[in-house]
Amino acid sequence: MTLVDKIRALARQRDMSLPQLESVLGLGNGTISRWRSSSPNTDKLQKIADYFNVSMDYLLGREVYLTPRDEKDIDKILEQTREQLINQEGLMFDGDPASPEAIDSILSAMQIGMELAKKKNKEKYTPKKYKKD
Repeated sequence: MTLVDKIRALARQRDMSLPQLESVLGLGNGTISRWRSSSPNTDKLQKIADYFNVSMDYLLGREVYLTPRDEKDIDKILEQTREQLINQEGLMFDGDPASPEAIDSILSAMQIGMELAKKKNKEKYTPKKYKKD
């Protein structure tokens, strides 16, 4: 996915067109489309990254992000695990019966680990033809 394609996809998530995005950010008409054949100014690229709350590395294809589907899969696993932990009798945490706060702590740690593992797997198993150098 090219830089312009990524920006277009981010804009679509907010129900915006590229011209609308350019207007909101104070960029000239067609600025983003011209980046198909030329390199963007870093200040303009940073404006876009800040607006969408992503990194410039993500826009340039250097960083892996989780898709909404990845996040949904992780949430589903965490919810199933939460149910199992709550329904399990005798669950101990730090020598005491596990409180809801302790279970939340366990699940938070699991979420961080699952997100990191998902990103590493995407980096490792993405076919070369889809990787951007």
